[in-house]
Amino acid sequence: MTQPNLSDNATAIDAAPSPQPAPSRFATTMRALRHRNFQLFFGGQLISLIGTWMQSVAQAWLVYKKTGSALLLGSVGFVSQFPVFLVAPFGGIAADRVNRQRLVIATQTSSMILAAILAWLTLTDRVQVWHIFALAALLGVVNAFDIPGRQAFLVDMVGREDLMNAIALNSSMFNGARIIGPAVAGILVARIGEGWCFAANAISYIAVIVGLFLMNVQCERRVGSGSPIDDIVEGFLWVNQTRIIRTLLLLLALVSLVGMPYTVLMPIFADKILHGGARGLGILMGATGVGAMFGALTLAAKTGVKGLGRWVAFSSAAFGFSLVVFAFSKWFWVSVALLLPAGYSMMLQMACSNTLIQTMVPNELRGRVMALYSMSFMGLAPFGALFGGALAHSVGAPITVAAGGVACLIGASWFARTLPSLRVEARRLIVAQGLAGGDPPQELNAQPIEEGES
Repeated sequence: MTQPNLSDNATAIDAAPSPQPAPSRFATTMRALRHRNFQLFFGGQLISLIGTWMQSVAQAWLVYKKTGSALLLGSVGFVSQFPVFLVAPFGGIAADRVNRQRLVIATQTSSMILAAILAWLTLTDRVQVWHIFALAALLGVVNAFDIPGRQAFLVDMVGREDLMNAIALNSSMFNGARIIGPAVAGILVARIGEGWCFAANAISYIAVIVGLFLMNVQCERRVGSGSPIDDIVEGFLWVNQTRIIRTLLLLLALVSLVGMPYTVLMPIFADKILHGGARGLGILMGATGVGAMFGALTLAAKTGVKGLGRWVAFSSAAFGFSLVVFAFSKWFWVSVALLLPAGYSMMLQMACSNTLIQTMVPNELRGRVMALYSMSFMGLAPFGALFGGALAHSVGAPITVAAGGVACLIGASWFARTLPSLRVEARRLIVAQGLAGGDPPQELNAQPIEEGES
């Protein structure tokens, strides 16, 4: 009997490729940062967004300090975001037709100029309430182009494979800045005034603009065959005919309309109810940001879109419940603790909805659909801010916030009941668009439709 040649076997074993170690959880969570363009975007935006949050808190405090009015506090939130509702469809066309990199550079530069004007007016003691309203409205117009442009630009920076992770990291960056910005603003407002917060915001835009110029991105540009109005109608019709997208946007609109006004009313909670002053306002807003950042990182650690529909329903309900409990808290640190799950669930719902929509939308419609996302997320928020300010003026901030929380709970229940009938369409769209979340077709179709998740 011939003896086996052990040396040959050893050689064959040595020649066989060794299994690659599984990536760590940290590497999985941060995988979109392997792209140089996204590294530049991430770093620049982080610095810029800290300044943006500083300005947001300082501006709210300045209006409240000058007027003491809950109605005007809600009104400045209205004028800063209402233009998004009106102009975002045109921003969506721009994101689909022009170079997205140049579009974002233009919007960031415009935002820097507006922040510098507000800083100059405040530091020279010339600022009046109407100045704040006018500049807030102009910034809203800029955001109507910036938001769909930036959201659509993500796929150009990282491709479809890492799009879901880039959306989650972008949200975590937004909320990481939300932690630092309000805390710094609270200290600066109390010590040296609001004007320096506005000046710091203007300077912070330099980082993101430099990063955008250093990128090397090939942005696909769609040449429109029809008029801008035809393009807008095409986007609206596609969303209206796509039930899963329409349902996600409706829930997002409801939460923005009735749930988000709690942030506009936060100066009232900080001053009149919890007696924390400007410093307390910064801590409260920072707590919301801490929770929101962890919500975004939770999504970043996920490697596929399966189950995100249930996450949307659960997080919407959790957000509503957190608001109801927060509304009736009379203790500062208890309120701070309650804002952690509120921020977590709010961001998880927003980021999961964004991920599902971007995973299912065709690239040639991405800008226009993200414009509708912007209208639902930010465009309806001003109506909520105005209504919330007026209602708080009549019945008080706690009742207003609690009522919004109850409405969010009702919306979450409706979405959860509707979800099973949406899964077939969601699965078809995800497969058709190249499975940006990374789930293979067999995973999406492995279970019966009644048991699958979307």
